[in-house]
Amino acid sequence: MGLDYALVHLYYNIPPAVLLTACYFPLCTKIDVYKVLFLVVIAVVSTTPWDSYLIRRRIWTYPSDAIVGPTLFDIPAEEIFFFVIQTFNTSLLYLLASKPTFHPVYLRGKRLLHDGRRLRIWRWLGAVLLVVAISLGASLIARNGKGLYLGLIVVWAGPFIFMLWMLAYQLLINLPASNTVFPIVAPTLYLWIVDTIALRRGTWVIQSGTKLGWSLWDGLDIEEAFFFLVTNTLIVFGLVAFDNALAILNTFPHLFPSVAPLPSPVQLVRALLVGTSHYQHERIAGLQEALIRLRKKSRSFYLASGCFEGRLRIDLILLYSFCRVADDLVDNASSGVEARHWIAQLTHYLDVCYAKSEKAASRDAFIRSTFPTKAQSALLFLPTAYLSPTPLYDLVRGFETDLNFSTPGQFPIADESTLQIYGSRVAGTVAELCLELVFHHNRGQNTVQQRREIIQAGGRMGIALQYINIARDIAVDAKNARVYIPTDWLESKGVRPEDILEEPCSSSVETLRQRLLDKAMDIYEDAKGAIELLPNQSRGPMRVAVESYVEIGRVLRNPGYQLKAGRATVPKRRRLQVAWTALRKG
Repeated sequence: MGLDYALVHLYYNIPPAVLLTACYFPLCTKIDVYKVLFLVVIAVVSTTPWDSYLIRRRIWTYPSDAIVGPTLFDIPAEEIFFFVIQTFNTSLLYLLASKPTFHPVYLRGKRLLHDGRRLRIWRWLGAVLLVVAISLGASLIARNGKGLYLGLIVVWAGPFIFMLWMLAYQLLINLPASNTVFPIVAPTLYLWIVDTIALRRGTWVIQSGTKLGWSLWDGLDIEEAFFFLVTNTLIVFGLVAFDNALAILNTFPHLFPSVAPLPSPVQLVRALLVGTSHYQHERIAGLQEALIRLRKKSRSFYLASGCFEGRLRIDLILLYSFCRVADDLVDNASSGVEARHWIAQLTHYLDVCYAKSEKAASRDAFIRSTFPTKAQSALLFLPTAYLSPTPLYDLVRGFETDLNFSTPGQFPIADESTLQIYGSRVAGTVAELCLELVFHHNRGQNTVQQRREIIQAGGRMGIALQYINIARDIAVDAKNARVYIPTDWLESKGVRPEDILEEPCSSSVETLRQRLLDKAMDIYEDAKGAIELLPNQSRGPMRVAVESYVEIGRVLRNPGYQLKAGRATVPKRRRLQVAWTALRKG
């Protein structure tokens, strides 16, 4: 009996597990726990027979004075724990790296496959290489001498990697290296160092007659190095396949009308077996366009979107895309006449969406014949089936206020009540729509009265965030001949709206900016308690969305803060810290 192997875990494997757990815990969700447990079970079940065979063949051995004693099929308890801890650590590293990733945009339908042609070539090239590798591994086993250990690794792991490659090749090829290469390479390098230490200490021993005799460096046989590379590849490929299945389940309601919060293994496999010809290529393209808009236009909400999951995340991104496109159609119009035209068309679009007699085909035909190509996907995929019409109509009505600025000398925000109405229409409505999506995807967790109160509080929070937005963009808005600070506020300081257009960074403007921020913070403090009443899965992410934007207001309140290009920016590190703090509250 000895503790050498147990001490390897205590000194080298458990500390990274503790660190990774502490880092990921605020981000962790039920589906993440499901993924890790799923992978751990598969790792133990698939590795145990193979490892037991190697021990019985004495390809590797464990000195009796290096292990505690208990075994399972001749495998020391410490080795079984190694299956678990390696899978756990690599899985958490993958989850950390891939948390912001929006997997649906990496799917490719058949009509997207000239990109797909390239993908198919890589798929089959990878398959051929894997078959060749497995064949070479089998030949090494047949020789039953030097290279036997390497051959057993290849023949054991190769079929699993082949299966995962064939099922999840799209994401394995398309995902950024930070999602695939990094979580393979980083733990592999670390385990190479740990293995070198253990081999030199004699914690485990590899029979010399089964090795090629090559070393990666002194003390690390090439077979051991290859083993850890392969096992980490298996773990990451398994997680990518899991995320590929979830992306298919969540992206295509026409294929999977309902998805369980924790999909069964059967449903995951069914998703992976769906042919690309059944994918909605236009929906994938629409999600890609929506994500680009979100990432380009709102760093705060882009950061927050990564904390939401599944179909709720998809619908929130689609909602943002619609709001952004609708706003741009009006704002970027070449004249007031054109802007009013787009307001009328957006109103008619809502009429068509909510008319009971209208069919989806007639709605789609109207969109394609009326709106610019680059705007169509945002309107086609807005989930109006479970959004109330009133907030959407009010949102479009809010654009009319912006349009009133096009009349020279006209400044429609006369007083605070006008500003509040404007904020309610262009931002309070969006908050209400976001909450409707939250309740649609988390049914039965709040009473009707609670939902009503939370949505009302959300509307007020939207106004607070709009006030912060206005306070941030005073100079930018002035360039567009717009002044959203109430005229009666200006008059109380002896300032005219025209003065703001000429000098948007004066001391008087700064005083009014702070007054607007004070109003925003008062509303925020009054409304933020409603976040704690949201369903558990959405509470933390919604807190991130709100706090990320409110942080802009906090930055603006710092004495002496200097705007950049007329705007306030929050450094990326600070935004991440705000998100982390928001999630840690539970």
